[in-house]
Amino acid sequence: MMNVGASVTNPNKAQNHNSLTAWCASRATLLAALAVLLLPCIARADAAPESGAGNRVETEQSAARLVSAVMGTGTLATIPAGLQITLKPDWKTYWRSPGDAGFPPKITFDGSTNVASAVLRYPTPHRFELFGLETFGYKDEVVYPIAVTPAQPGQPIALRAHLRYLVCAQVCIPYEADLALDIPAGPSLPSDLAPPINRFQAMVPGDGQGTGLKLLAARIDDAGKLVAEVESDGQPFATPDLIVEGPGSLNFGKPVVALDGNHATLTLPIDHDTDVPHPLQAHLTLTLTDGERGLESHAQLADLTPGPLKIDQGAPVGNAAAVAIPAGMSGPSLLLILGIALVGGLILNVMPCVLPVLILKLTSVLGHGGGEREHVRVSFLATAGGIATAFLVLAASLTGLKLAGHAVGWGIQFQQPIFLAVLVAICLVFAANLWGWFEVPLPSLAGDLALAADRRVARHKMLGAFLTGVFATVLATPCSAPFVGTAIGFALARGPAEIFAIFLMMALGLALPYLAVAAVPHLAVTLPRPGRWMIWLKKLLGLSMAATAAWLIWVLAGQVGVLRAVPSVEATQDEAVPWQAFDPAAIPAMVASGKTVFVDVTADWCLTCKANKSLVIDQPPVSARLDQAGVVPMVADWTRPDPAIDRYLAQFDRYGIPLNVVYGPNAPNGIALPELLTSDAVLKAIQQAAGG
Repeated sequence: MMNVGASVTNPNKAQNHNSLTAWCASRATLLAALAVLLLPCIARADAAPESGAGNRVETEQSAARLVSAVMGTGTLATIPAGLQITLKPDWKTYWRSPGDAGFPPKITFDGSTNVASAVLRYPTPHRFELFGLETFGYKDEVVYPIAVTPAQPGQPIALRAHLRYLVCAQVCIPYEADLALDIPAGPSLPSDLAPPINRFQAMVPGDGQGTGLKLLAARIDDAGKLVAEVESDGQPFATPDLIVEGPGSLNFGKPVVALDGNHATLTLPIDHDTDVPHPLQAHLTLTLTDGERGLESHAQLADLTPGPLKIDQGAPVGNAAAVAIPAGMSGPSLLLILGIALVGGLILNVMPCVLPVLILKLTSVLGHGGGEREHVRVSFLATAGGIATAFLVLAASLTGLKLAGHAVGWGIQFQQPIFLAVLVAICLVFAANLWGWFEVPLPSLAGDLALAADRRVARHKMLGAFLTGVFATVLATPCSAPFVGTAIGFALARGPAEIFAIFLMMALGLALPYLAVAAVPHLAVTLPRPGRWMIWLKKLLGLSMAATAAWLIWVLAGQVGVLRAVPSVEATQDEAVPWQAFDPAAIPAMVASGKTVFVDVTADWCLTCKANKSLVIDQPPVSARLDQAGVVPMVADWTRPDPAIDRYLAQFDRYGIPLNVVYGPNAPNGIALPELLTSDAVLKAIQQAAGG
């Protein structure tokens, strides 16, 4: 019988709730207050009762184990084994080449006994499309066949494997597991797991002889597309697809399929990344799939000029996993998203919820009137550094939460009462200081280095300028400005590298005004020196900061239950729109009955949401339409954490609000509207969804 043993490892996370008051005292305390470490993605290991099964390592979304098709090693030169991963509904894992995102399972067999080699192969994958991304992998269940060659045939085998794999739905979660499988000496009788292993082994693409598939020819046509002519012997095609793997400079899109009986023509667009040199000779791997049938072939591509490709009929097939193909995405897509992140960060400077940032920016510039250029430059560079550091901490925190399987989002810290209370205190301190009620020993809280008289004060002022940038970032996070939602959604749907790259680009956008002054300090130095006029200006700025504190107090009151965050259904009778409580499960039935549903995901701390409601939704052109028969307006309140709303946002690849979606008979899956609403956009979406 087989012995079972297992352990599972995953990254750790922990959240530190240090006071933000201490955060303003030193940079180290600030980073401790914002950083979020990783907690383990807890998995439990239970022994499987079937013969031929190793330990089963379970997570909330999946389970993994090693399996064997035989109960003993017998005299077999190769033992048919496999890596079995079962998945909860709507979750998937990946093929050897994952596509635009993801990574394939990576397994090592260090510590195994009597194993000369173990080769993992990949069954025929399926293509998945989500938010414009193409990925390849498996749902429900997959067994990756493993051909185990014993060092001494007939002797017991002890497989010890370390597995890294990724499961994805709307979010992706990586897992690691230690797996074990013992196969004793003895007759090689079929085990209970032989049927699924044999089934998936038959799905491993080969030369096509066993599946009736044949690649007749491949060429580059006059439009620069790849055209493949394929044939099915004795069985008509059902859902043919072609996956092409090649050099990193070429990206092959989804094929357009033309069927003619047992003959199919598949035409794939080719995107040539001009930033990556194209090799003179490129090796292509072509995998033809049709349901569970597969064919793997190889071709040589000299260039992209029209003409036939040389099919290498003698190349080995069977897609053995010699080297894991890393996850990646095309260069142009990443560059585009980085550009969007830069613009989104810049726009954050003028969003309503970043008004305190503009206040701090203005007082900082005014404080430099008549100062020295070098002091101005260093001060503004320190503020830009604070912005960059805060964004890096946010990226690390969100990455840790995401890897641990938690819901992540832009501005979710505003759902925490402690965070809000500390932020209220900071805003009130700023307001009182601007009104002259007391003098802060570190006037650098306004970003002023021009009055520094000695090195110690200069260091304090540098810290204050740095913290100004951090504070600016914190107050910017309730906003989902144009382009910000797109960049954040793309980042949080990818891996840590993309998250950090995109967040850094957003930080650069938010810091651009500071960097501009640092580059041309003459802008600040030539301003008038502070005088009586500045006293009155400070009083006005203090009033604005106090208004920010009042808004945060209102949000905090809703958090702790003193005030309702969003009016109840009964209270909406006096509103312009007759809101109903958010009920995503009821939407399909409403749409099936011919109704149009307008969903508004909002929160008290989202000023952009409030602006949309006041300026667009509650105004007669839209409010009158939402009040008509057959239209159901629903409000989803995200002021407090709500797992149902987290899942709903993830359906649209959104990790921040506002989010407005319109459903109808012509749009059962919903039409997501832009972050900043206009009456025309809302009315057009309602008309399109209703089909009228």
